[in-house]
Amino acid sequence: MDPLSDVLSLLKPRTYVSGGFDVGGEWAIQFPQKEGIKCYAVVSGACWLSVEGVPDAVHLQTGDCFLLPTGRPLRLASDLTLAPINASAFYASGRNGGIVSLNGGGSCLIVGGHFTLTGGHARILLGALPPIVHLQTESDKAALRWSLERMRQELREQRPGGVLVTQQLAYMMLVQALRLHLEGGGGGVGWMFALTDKQLSLAMNAMHENPAHRWTLQTLAERAGMSRTIFTLRFKKTVGSSPMEYLTRWRMLLAGDRLQHTTDAVAEIALSLGYESESAFSKAFKRVMGCSPRQYARGCNPSSALLGSRETSSTSQLELVVD
Repeated sequence: MDPLSDVLSLLKPRTYVSGGFDVGGEWAIQFPQKEGIKCYAVVSGACWLSVEGVPDAVHLQTGDCFLLPTGRPLRLASDLTLAPINASAFYASGRNGGIVSLNGGGSCLIVGGHFTLTGGHARILLGALPPIVHLQTESDKAALRWSLERMRQELREQRPGGVLVTQQLAYMMLVQALRLHLEGGGGGVGWMFALTDKQLSLAMNAMHENPAHRWTLQTLAERAGMSRTIFTLRFKKTVGSSPMEYLTRWRMLLAGDRLQHTTDAVAEIALSLGYESESAFSKAFKRVMGCSPRQYARGCNPSSALLGSRETSSTSQLELVVD
């Protein structure tokens, strides 16, 4: 798989909740702190978004999609000066796969989904993203339109199998939104931004396709079609870590996943990831992950490895849309 697919698959979606809310008249809803990433799409109407810690409110219009990776408290409203109602009370009448209505609906329809993950590495995805990723260009809206229309139809019609369909549509919307953000030159430092660099992405793909290979700076630079010095400097500037640090972290994330979800022996995992001895692998694992492989397999997870040293911590849950 490609690097973005690799990381998303490592996060292992476990439980999903999908749905939406339809509001009418004058309204304001306050959503509390909730760690994870939230993805919203405005199917019809318009509203304001205010996120704690972000100075300027964002005006959302039909077709806009936005990600909120930090889990900060937020407010959605027709008018931000209105006294808000609490989201928990608003959603009390909702159910998975349905649309909750306020004030009779009709003014603004927002849809999305929410799911938790069994993988403990969500922050490798979240760390490089800004507090608000707002997708609002016509080309962005066109790319998301099919998913939005399908989700609205599924939520409205409540057909057999509709919950599963909306879950998959929510996941698709997340991937599409991440793609569009990167393709739009959103900027930032982190592993994701290397994927849009034609030369660096060649080296990234090589490491993900064969993590056990004995990669060197020279061979990776050759894959990227660059000199070793220029490749190293550009990689670190873009990703936030050196190529070899990135490779080691990725190997350890793969190892951690196998330790938690398989019965493979430590020696077997070490060999499959290019380590000739179990002791060398265990030393690298403890340095990156914060505990020994055997402790990690028993549930000790003091720190999840990041794929870029400048990325910030987050949570082991990835979430789409508040529930």
